[in-house]
Amino acid sequence: MEGIKVYDGSAAWPYVLQSEGEERERRIAELVSRMTLEDKVAQMHGSAGIADLAVMVIRYNLYPSKSGANKRLGIPPIRFTDGPRGVALGRSTCFPVSMARAATWDLELEERIASAMGIEARAQGSNFFGGVCINLLRHPGWGRAQETFGEDPYLLGAMGAAMVRGLQQHLMACVKHFACNSVEESRFYVDVRLDERTLREVYLPHFKKCVDSGAAAVMSAYNRVNGEYCAHNAHLLRDILKGEWGFDGLVMSDFFYGTRDTVKAAMGGLDIEMPTGRFFGKRLLRAVRRGEVPQKLVDEAVTRILRQKARFAEIGDPAGYPRKKVACREHRDLAREAACKSMVLLKNESGALPLRAEKVMSIAVIGELAKAANLGDHGSSRVRPPYAVTPFQGIRERAGKSMTVKYCSGRDAAKAARIAAHADAAILVVGLTYKDEGEAMPFLKLGGDREDLALPAEQVELIEAVSSVNKRCVVVVEGGSAVIMESWKDKVQAILMAWYPGMEGGHALAAILFGDQNPCGKLPLTFPRSSRQLPPFDKKARSMEYGYYHGYRLLDKEGQEPAFPFGFGLHYTTYAYSNLRLSAKEIAEDDVLRVSADISNTGYMAGCEIAQLYVGYVGSSLDRPVKELKGFARVHLDAGEKKTVAFEILASDLAYYDASSNSWQIEDMEYQVYVGSSSRWEDLVLRDAFRVRCS
Repeated sequence: MEGIKVYDGSAAWPYVLQSEGEERERRIAELVSRMTLEDKVAQMHGSAGIADLAVMVIRYNLYPSKSGANKRLGIPPIRFTDGPRGVALGRSTCFPVSMARAATWDLELEERIASAMGIEARAQGSNFFGGVCINLLRHPGWGRAQETFGEDPYLLGAMGAAMVRGLQQHLMACVKHFACNSVEESRFYVDVRLDERTLREVYLPHFKKCVDSGAAAVMSAYNRVNGEYCAHNAHLLRDILKGEWGFDGLVMSDFFYGTRDTVKAAMGGLDIEMPTGRFFGKRLLRAVRRGEVPQKLVDEAVTRILRQKARFAEIGDPAGYPRKKVACREHRDLAREAACKSMVLLKNESGALPLRAEKVMSIAVIGELAKAANLGDHGSSRVRPPYAVTPFQGIRERAGKSMTVKYCSGRDAAKAARIAAHADAAILVVGLTYKDEGEAMPFLKLGGDREDLALPAEQVELIEAVSSVNKRCVVVVEGGSAVIMESWKDKVQAILMAWYPGMEGGHALAAILFGDQNPCGKLPLTFPRSSRQLPPFDKKARSMEYGYYHGYRLLDKEGQEPAFPFGFGLHYTTYAYSNLRLSAKEIAEDDVLRVSADISNTGYMAGCEIAQLYVGYVGSSLDRPVKELKGFARVHLDAGEKKTVAFEILASDLAYYDASSNSWQIEDMEYQVYVGSSSRWEDLVLRDAFRVRCS
């Protein structure tokens, strides 16, 4: 068979799938050349009708959103569903939110979680998962902070790439939202203004990491960047993504308001409008026929779409996706493991934790959230699991008959204090819910951005009342981002950041509180002392200036100390760092430096430490961060055990973007290496330097 002999029949698409590599590309090109313009345009938009759109408003993700089916040619549709804490279809496993999973710093775990999500999506009829959210957290007040992996481009890229790898064992992964999307309530109209160097060095590296990992698709953001909507932005989509980065996948719009103009979107580089064809349906047909959009751009878009459909058409064993895989025991256990590893111990004084039966016979569990299944946002990322374990349920089950556990809602602070006064330990569960932060839903007063990063006043009052009468006061904080704790953190003995911990969160929390698991999470963002330590943030702004600095880089630059630094987290044991070794004191600009260090568990309990490597630019000729994350390693150590951890620094990873020459440049100078347990200076106990010699 020399070519596609039969146009009107199912032989066209199967013939494409019978080939690979260059031959497949040739057959796709031949198929595209024989498609009518109507066939092509039908590939470029979602197929949701009026009834489907009505269902989406009432119950988004009730079933997958389809696009591009062509029965005559045998071309299957894309069947899209959302994430990122699990599959938003049916009764799926609800994992901890992305911010929580970022606190694990565990790439292997993230890949396993993503694989589980891919399995559950396939089992429920989807072949395209939009859960790889890697927007950089510029300000912790962003309502959808919980959906991303934190404030640092390096950590974001590593976690996002791990998620892509896990998902794409089973289906297409979509990376979102490209780019500079980090405010919620003005997301449909805000114009993000930033210079080219800031764009390249701060807001894009993590996207490139996911593209380099083979991501099938990228979703454009709602907002504008330097005056142009992201779905129309040729500089982002054509110049950088498809041009410089060589991305051969497809670009789809965010839903409903992601596309604003037919010609601008087509010329700018958008391939699919979702969930319907408002601009890429009949309007696109007319625009092509009038010569406003070149036919070759339509052909290019369709080629990209078919390329990814073909790439993932036969991935995975179809028999490996039975419905019983959804929320199966293996995946529920994985959710529990992730929740345990994600919780960050921020404070632990006077041996408040863990709770030992010989010292704690009675526990007061206080707070309305203690009996709530607090899983996070109720927007597009919402997952509805078959059950969810609350903090109180987990604590009561773990305590068993050896301890007395009493609950108090805390609505009456005085009553809560009376109950706490007669308990050996008081555990307060406080924090935020989907009503306080999340996706801003039109016409509903839910979610949105936070202007005040403190806890609600009534929760602070409750903490103060209970802590004044109980000297083993443990505060468990739930939420998706940073919480300012200055008014009360010195009044309690222990603080545990539990995030939105997923369906097994209550069991995981109990395992940490009672010492069955050694806390090992580290913060993926900075917890400030006050909002004055943060960049400007106006959730209703029509235009915002994004500067080069935010998070720990900003505090480093200004010489300020946060409440809890990026990368920080305590344990029930202690670790010691020693013997920093560099493979060379000088490397070439195309070389790699190998760094190693020894870590010892000097305590009495096995645990995991997350060692972090930062690079500094003290001798730079231009404005650069004081230090920035360039590597991390997670290591398990038994009590008394010592192991060596290894890092690699590519000289190219030290480059800065020179806007004047539109190129990446490496400075010929000495660079500092810092290794330790967090980004805080006193925790970076190992230090050395090396030089990059440029030709």
